[in-house]
Amino acid sequence: MKYAIISDIHSNLEALQAVLKKVDSIGVDQILCPGDIVGYGANPNECIDIIRDRASVILCGNHDHAAVGSTKIEFFNPHAKEAILWTQEVLRPDCAEFLKSLPYTASVDGAFFVHSSPCEPEKWNYILQPADALNEFKCFEGDICFVGHSHFALVFVKEGDSCERALPSSFQLKKDRRYIVNVGSVGQPRDHSPAASFATLEISKEIVQFHRVDYDCHLACEKILKAGLPSFLAERLLVGE
Repeated sequence: MKYAIISDIHSNLEALQAVLKKVDSIGVDQILCPGDIVGYGANPNECIDIIRDRASVILCGNHDHAAVGSTKIEFFNPHAKEAILWTQEVLRPDCAEFLKSLPYTASVDGAFFVHSSPCEPEKWNYILQPADALNEFKCFEGDICFVGHSHFALVFVKEGDSCERALPSSFQLKKDRRYIVNVGSVGQPRDHSPAASFATLEISKEIVQFHRVDYDCHLACEKILKAGLPSFLAERLLVGE
């Protein structure tokens, strides 16, 4: 089996369409989505419709929950908060019900999936450093966990009692190691590259590969501005921040 893991779409229809075109070109058996379909961008309903149709496993993200009132937004930054309030206004009732129904975690083919962190998925904690990751390895079975949330594509590798942070373009799973893989963001990368990010997992070859896809950032920006959303949310797409 070969899986595409796409996360943090954030209502960016242009990025999602470009990623799915790439996914179709490389050939995968299933698409898995660890959450945050909405937030920030201008096409929440369209992105939900596509993910609901294309992905076999879909998890909730903090923006998904915030858009339906299941997560408080007082700790969101002002731009994110404004985008959530706008999303709440334009979200179709069926899309809202769909977001409410999404689970926090899933296991597929021995791999664990969660939006934020295995230990307390409902608290939306970030895994940014090896010290963060070390604790999280205690909270899932198996050798590999896939997350999103931080919008940075990276890998935490645990060998024995030590953990290192790595940024490989691809890597092969090794029997004596465990992994937490952040697949990055489709709709709002923050690693100084505007290209959409996702990853693939090929079970038979035990290979994880990261992919970057260029898309029409300018059209996505125009839609954000036309919707009356903060200009900052458009500008950051162009620089990947």
